[in-house]
Amino acid sequence: MSSTFAEPVFTAQHLNWSSIPIEHPSDGIERQMVVGQNLMICRFRFKPFLVTPEHRHPHEQMSIVVQGRVRFFIEGEERIASPGDVLHIPSNCLHGATMMDEEVVLIDIFTPIRQDFLST
Repeated sequence: MSSTFAEPVFTAQHLNWSSIPIEHPSDGIERQMVVGQNLMICRFRFKPFLVTPEHRHPHEQMSIVVQGRVRFFIEGEERIASPGDVLHIPSNCLHGATMMDEEVVLIDIFTPIRQDFLST
C-alpha cells in the first residue's frame, strides 16, 4: 500500500492543510505530511487517551501542541503539554506520549525526513 502525502518538492511551496491527504497509520491516529528536501512537518490528530509507546529514532523532533493536553515521557521525565507548548526531542532521545481526556492535535517537525513514515 503506498502512502498518500504531499510529494517531496525541492522548490518553494505554499500549501494549506485542507489540501493535504489524511492517512490513518493506526487506529485513532490521523496524519498529514509535507515533505521537503531535508525536513518534514506532520500534523497529527489523536483520539483521547491514545498511547504512543516510548521509542527513539535518529531524527531530531520538535512537537507543537495545537489542541488538547498530552502527557509526554521524555527520558523518564513526565511533562504535561498544553496548546502553545513546544517540545524539543533530540536525536535518539527516549520518548512517548499519552493523550489526555480530549482529542489532541500536534504538529511534529522532523529532520532528517522520516523515511519510515513515507513507506507506511
